[in-house]
Amino acid sequence: MSLKSERRGIHVDQSDLLCKKGCGYYGNPAWQGFCSKCWREEYHKASPSINRQTSIETDRVSKEFIEFLKTFHKTGQEIYKQTKLFLEGMHYKRDLSIEEQSECAQDFYHNVAERMQTRGKVPPERVEKIMDQIEKYIMTRLYKYVFCPETTDDEKKDLAIQKRIRALRWVTPQMLCVPVNEDIPEVSDMVVKAITDIIEMDSKRVPRDKLACITKCSKHIFNAIKITKNEPASADDFLPTLIYIVLKGNPPRLQSNIQYITRFCNPSRLMTGEDGYYFTNLCCAVAFIEKLDAQSLNLSQEDFDRYMSGQTSPRKQEAESWSPDACLGVKQMYKNLDLLSQLNERQERIMNEAKKLEKDLIDWTDGIAREVQDIVEKYPLEIKPPNQPLAAIDSENVENDKLPPPLQPQVYAG
Repeated sequence: MSLKSERRGIHVDQSDLLCKKGCGYYGNPAWQGFCSKCWREEYHKASPSINRQTSIETDRVSKEFIEFLKTFHKTGQEIYKQTKLFLEGMHYKRDLSIEEQSECAQDFYHNVAERMQTRGKVPPERVEKIMDQIEKYIMTRLYKYVFCPETTDDEKKDLAIQKRIRALRWVTPQMLCVPVNEDIPEVSDMVVKAITDIIEMDSKRVPRDKLACITKCSKHIFNAIKITKNEPASADDFLPTLIYIVLKGNPPRLQSNIQYITRFCNPSRLMTGEDGYYFTNLCCAVAFIEKLDAQSLNLSQEDFDRYMSGQTSPRKQEAESWSPDACLGVKQMYKNLDLLSQLNERQERIMNEAKKLEKDLIDWTDGIAREVQDIVEKYPLEIKPPNQPLAAIDSENVENDKLPPPLQPQVYAG
């Protein structure tokens, strides 16, 4: 975020989005600031008040749905009857897998729309409006049962992509070839709004409302690109920028929201129109982030690994950091500071390697000493006293040696 944006009071602090229990994952405003895991732990403590709040919203949506159908008279009554039967049937299908429940919902959407067009002769534009209200009514009631159910691995995927995005916080717009200049105040505003919209998606309960957040985010992105380039944005510009927005915003429960929309949104919205186009691009952006590697960013594997491990962070390229009329002396000063920073990083790496080498030598010496000690303990050295020395042959102590007496010389007469 640029300093100019902060002066205007526009600031998105990542710490404000974290779970208030301090687990390190992102919280959800609809869950009083808790993440999915912590909310499940706290839910039982606050379930009466939460149930009352949900009941109030459900009652409000039900009244709006009934008032809406009144304008269609007999057709409206038939639609309400079918919808009630569907919800009653779904109540007894909660033991089914989420894929089977999704199939039931999709079949219901298809049958209701087809019946309105063939039997009721309802115009296509009115069918679309009715289907939006039907989706809002049934999904408000089914949301707590079919969003991120415990029988799936949606929550596990949420935490994995959240951790992945946090590890990629060092990725710069230049690495992704993002044609957005956040130094322009209007562009910076658009970026903040895009991030806000993609984060707000998680607070919605109806698939169509979640899609609307994605669409608003995407339009802000197109405006940011248009202002930066002073020309309409292309699809090639849009996807890299959307990836950058997702990395910068790290939306909570991203995979759960994508799965929920895919399973229970009115299929006509996903297959046609701008909502479906923007949603497809969001899915592509998430898939890119999951598989992002050094080659994707035109980096060496060594630099990529260093950035991922947090040892260092990339620096802005000089040509993009300075305006053409910047003072040469100031440029040189910052260039020298950058060189000093690089030398400092190199020195830290050398010191770390030296400490590692010293530790390895100490460990090796200790290991040799232990091996010698083990051998000594296994094969102890026994030092025996020296044997008594043998007496010399010409010694006078012949008795002790029990030797026969020496021969005496004898004289013979010649």
